[in-house]
Amino acid sequence: MAGEWTAVEGESHKKRVCYFFDSDIGGFHYGPGHPMKPTRIRMCHSLVMNYGLYKKMEIFRAKPATKREMTQFHSDEYVDFLSRITPSNMNQYIKEQHKYNVGDDCPVFDGLFDYCSISAGGSMEGAARLSRDKCDIAINWAGGLHHAKKSEASGFCYVNDIVLGILELLRYHSRVLYIDIDVHHGDGVEEAFYTTDRVMTVSFHKYGEYFPGTGELRDIGIGKGKYYSLNFPLRDGISDENYKSVFEPVIQQVMEYYDPSAIVLQCGTDSLSGDKLGCLNLSMKGHANCVRFVKSFNKPLLLLGGGGYTMRNVSRAWAFETGLAAGVELGREIPVNEYYEYFGPDYELDVKSSNTEDMNTPEYLERVKNIVLDNVRRLKGPPSVQMSDIPKLPIDDAMDDINQDEDLVPPDERRPRRLLDSRVQADGELSDSDDEGEGGRRDRVSYKDRGSESRSRSSETEGGTMRKFGIGVGILSSGPAGSTHGAGPSGHTTLVPQTTAAPTSMDVDDTPPTTERGVTPVEAIKVVDGVSVDEHKDKDDMAVDENPPADGETS
Repeated sequence: MAGEWTAVEGESHKKRVCYFFDSDIGGFHYGPGHPMKPTRIRMCHSLVMNYGLYKKMEIFRAKPATKREMTQFHSDEYVDFLSRITPSNMNQYIKEQHKYNVGDDCPVFDGLFDYCSISAGGSMEGAARLSRDKCDIAINWAGGLHHAKKSEASGFCYVNDIVLGILELLRYHSRVLYIDIDVHHGDGVEEAFYTTDRVMTVSFHKYGEYFPGTGELRDIGIGKGKYYSLNFPLRDGISDENYKSVFEPVIQQVMEYYDPSAIVLQCGTDSLSGDKLGCLNLSMKGHANCVRFVKSFNKPLLLLGGGGYTMRNVSRAWAFETGLAAGVELGREIPVNEYYEYFGPDYELDVKSSNTEDMNTPEYLERVKNIVLDNVRRLKGPPSVQMSDIPKLPIDDAMDDINQDEDLVPPDERRPRRLLDSRVQADGELSDSDDEGEGGRRDRVSYKDRGSESRSRSSETEGGTMRKFGIGVGILSSGPAGSTHGAGPSGHTTLVPQTTAAPTSMDVDDTPPTTERGVTPVEAIKVVDGVSVDEHKDKDDMAVDENPPADGETS
């Protein structure tokens, strides 16, 4: 029996929605004990189908992104490394694993490159369909991997599908707005477009002793991109009302001053209440309100996934937001589906806020909001861009004739059984109540012994201790957040002699720091318009407080 829905009131006109899903995505597995579970996307799709949303939109299986398409942003060496490494040959790439930060937060697993290809392919094809006016809203919940850098994996992300999607949009659109409501800062996307005014990045995230350690209020862009990167640092436990009170005014003013012709919204659900890694307190309706508000501007909209580590809540939120995109509000009662047992004991489509204390005081939010809005007002209107002939890319041929290869695939050809078996998830992964936290069905199998046997012998030092790969602080680590890196000042620890600085207009705490350190901005990545840091040295407003506000730290 299909679930119920009601039409959303106030819809001016029906939106054409393209929804991307690849059935293979749920078969990938980061490894035992890892919080990132691609199965959540399949759970969401099960809800979408059993609610009958397929009647309201077009559903596509995107062509996986090729190595050539990935190198529009990522380095050739990094993409080649991702395509070559497997669990069986990873011992041969010890040096490369350290270089590209693969091994801890970002493990090597079977089908790694295929997983990245599916994620990036959906975002790129969604952007291509938006640009060619084949739809008004494109959805790819397998995307939104915002931490990946040009030549480095980070925070469970290997290939930055968001940057690839935005680059596709920039071929047709003069200005693109990127909005990030994940609990973690969208550092990879900000870094990619830190020196250009053709992409404006706006991120609402937890800041202070928290991964990735970037996204300070004073990180505003550099050179031609100055004031085109906005960061709204939040403290623990923000409620729906407080989130709405800052999200809507900021986005409203950004739309007025920047006037983008397309929007990309990263809908990370680790900002929901009860997330395993998150620390905010949004309900499903509060999170979905962001989608509803951004949709109301009637601009081409690309909706992407992101973080989210309590699977039953991730699938609920994304299914509900898929319905909003299609112009309907899903009913409260969850229809029977293959993952029905996960949604007990209430079996309702809702994620409620908890009684967690909101550490974001009205005074703090007002001060930060005023500073962010002041930065927006410095834009002095939308930048003008002289568009040129659109370069021809392989995706153009695919979009012109989407089904050109349909008759070339042998209907009786099967993939090898060994390949299919390698993608099967571990027994107990779907029924392990570690995600439920209730019901007494917890899988008691210990992976400690199994994990120690499977570790690479090459990862042991001469003394017999294990060598850790990757940077010192990961999304699963609890070290100082300031030891990571990113595009802006908050992402670096390059130090010069200390000097005494007067409080700036961007100090939001009652007691400003007595000393600040100057930093050397990292070389930002040249993406569009040929802008680089070397051409625009601008260190104004780049002072950084190495110690984030005490009352914004994780309790």
